[in-house]
Amino acid sequence: MTFDVTPFDVTLADVQAAAARIAGKVRRTPTYHSVGLSERLGVETWIKLENLQLGGSFKVRGCFNKLSGLSETELRRGVVTVSGGNHAIAVSLVARAVGTRALVLMPKATPALNIRLTEEAGGQVELCEDSIAAFAKAETYAAQGMTHVHSYDDPAIIAGHGTLGLELAADAGGRLDHVFVSVGGGGFSAGVGAALKGLDPAVRLHGVETEGATTMTQALAAGEPVSIRPTSIARTLGAPFATRRTMAAARQLLEDIIVVPDAAAVRELVWALENERVLLEPAAACVIAAALERKDSFRPGERICLVLCGSNVALADIESWRSGFGI
Repeated sequence: MTFDVTPFDVTLADVQAAAARIAGKVRRTPTYHSVGLSERLGVETWIKLENLQLGGSFKVRGCFNKLSGLSETELRRGVVTVSGGNHAIAVSLVARAVGTRALVLMPKATPALNIRLTEEAGGQVELCEDSIAAFAKAETYAAQGMTHVHSYDDPAIIAGHGTLGLELAADAGGRLDHVFVSVGGGGFSAGVGAALKGLDPAVRLHGVETEGATTMTQALAAGEPVSIRPTSIARTLGAPFATRRTMAAARQLLEDIIVVPDAAAVRELVWALENERVLLEPAAACVIAAALERKDSFRPGERICLVLCGSNVALADIESWRSGFGI
């Protein structure tokens, strides 16, 4: 099998430039030592609460970096994006902040909560059959003059997301040996990895997917992007495909990708709500499940961090999942 050798094109310097560009526009979310998770995992464990970010997820970081670089002409023409989740909300929030119009193309299966939050943030929602159809329509709008803000295959988006890694490295109080981060289309892990590995090449970055949303795992196995139809309840991990850029980042930056069951993500969502007093979506809680799966590989004295990436979830869905999984 011949593997694509496209180089990854986002550097630590790009992330540092993004941090300067978006300074004061996003929250510096808390990073703190978790006593409960340290006891469960047997090593000193820190958590990065990006679920408390504006819009409920890390996505505003990349969106501010991208949209801040648009010209006056591009701002007048507006932006278009494809998302049924956190990116939709973030693009809408940021577009309103910089004074442009956001058209958000969503799959018909998008949860009502995400549609409402997107519209409340100022986005204009257009429903499509599925993500693949939405991406095709986005290209049509781009050909008409709108700027397509891709949710993960864009160097500016990736560099903006990487600013989380700079905060984490500064706030965790010392060396980190392992960092667990969610993987959807791969832009988030790419940015965080560019920052953390740029600062300390020895840190081991573990990607996490859920069963039914193994976009990157399938792409890496095939050696090229593979279109999938996600079935996981972790909807914000359900990218329809990885890209050559994010695949290159995964090969270069990730130690491995751990795939956990949906039920495990829900179980840890409930644990975090009851014990850390924070609301997580399954795409965030899955990293706790992944760390627990790798617990026996941690060595005494190591320090780890779990990046908790988002909190946009309906309480009714949590109750439904708990009932369905018997949790």
